[in-house]
Amino acid sequence: MEWLKDTFEIRTNGKGMLPITHEVESRLRAWGVREGMCFLYIAHASASLTISENYDPTARKDVEAYYEHAVPENQPWYQHTLEGPDDSPSHIRATLTQPSLSIPIDDGQLSLGTWQGIFLFEHRSRSHRRTIELRCLKVA
Repeated sequence: MEWLKDTFEIRTNGKGMLPITHEVESRLRAWGVREGMCFLYIAHASASLTISENYDPTARKDVEAYYEHAVPENQPWYQHTLEGPDDSPSHIRATLTQPSLSIPIDDGQLSLGTWQGIFLFEHRSRSHRRTIELRCLKVA
């Protein structure tokens, strides 16, 4: 077995789900991984990683709308608002999603379902540069 690692950066333009499957797959191809495990981690408290439908963009819009509805901005009970009205909601949304993902790799492909893709889920209103750690356990 071999342990491979890389870090890549994604620039966001505010709230939303950004597809990153291609960035992950291209690194796995460059490493020649045929079998193994892919691990992704984002070390940010106001963004997360998720797997969701990747075919119809309206599915992504529905997920984004759900989080806007479930954790709205400008609630009078929020105390953590130092960086603006999206401060507390972005942290709450990040706790409801995930900072890391583990995905098997079989026959040179991420073992995602037919309609699944990997997304960086930005919870802040303004743009950010988000760093994603990629680790891969490659089976020889």
